[in-house]
Amino acid sequence: MSGFTAPAKKRFGQHFLTDYSVIERIIMALAPAPTDRLVEIGPGRGALTLPLLRRHGSLCAIEFDRDLIEPLRAAAQPVGTLEIISADVLRVDFTALAAGGTIRLVGNLPYNISSPILFHALDHAAAIHDMHFMLQKEVVERMAAAPGSKVYGRLSVMLQALCEVIPLFEIGPQSFHPPPKVDSAVVRLLPRPAQQIGIDDRALFARVVHDAFGQRRKTLRNALANVCSADAMLRAGIRADLRAEQLPVASFIALSNSLHREGMAS
Repeated sequence: MSGFTAPAKKRFGQHFLTDYSVIERIIMALAPAPTDRLVEIGPGRGALTLPLLRRHGSLCAIEFDRDLIEPLRAAAQPVGTLEIISADVLRVDFTALAAGGTIRLVGNLPYNISSPILFHALDHAAAIHDMHFMLQKEVVERMAAAPGSKVYGRLSVMLQALCEVIPLFEIGPQSFHPPPKVDSAVVRLLPRPAQQIGIDDRALFARVVHDAFGQRRKTLRNALANVCSADAMLRAGIRADLRAEQLPVASFIALSNSLHREGMAS
């Protein structure tokens, strides 16, 4: 399955994919074109890396676990051209990696830092063509949740404001070693064009969303008391007596832009 064996390290949240049928589905969903610049996050033992190399010929992989790098390099050597970046993915500059073009991200994300990785990718969305990630099923459900859902929250709003979120398929624990205690899912993220996003001040937007969901049981009047007044919400067409989970993404953008126009600093 993979090019080598290595023990999973709990502190890195490692669950290595071992089901070839799942790997094939991921590659089919990705459908790499010859000119694509593919970047894999967390290649692990190469279960996805090596089939991708056979299909595409070249790949850049970001791996934090130094013990995996040389075995992965050796396994890839007869298969294709593999560039390995030995680093914490949260410190990798995706924009610089794209070198003026765009990259396509793919990976089985470590469960313990999946949300920080998603937010880091959002910071570089302009340099990313698309993302295909395997995550906990519960995280994918939160990413794609609609207003009014119990799992609709900060992650939902921040991602959906900047990307189209498309859940693809679910995966059971038996497809991994060691098996995780949760189900997983693969999701596709398509960054929206800048002109389609329409957020005037992204830092202010992020603050509004963060504070709105900071205490879910509070109304927006109370949750956003440190950001704006109820009158400011009303001027943006937002009812202050609503809770954050009742507000669609477009309304968060409208509120943020209204505050920006009124001179609210981020």
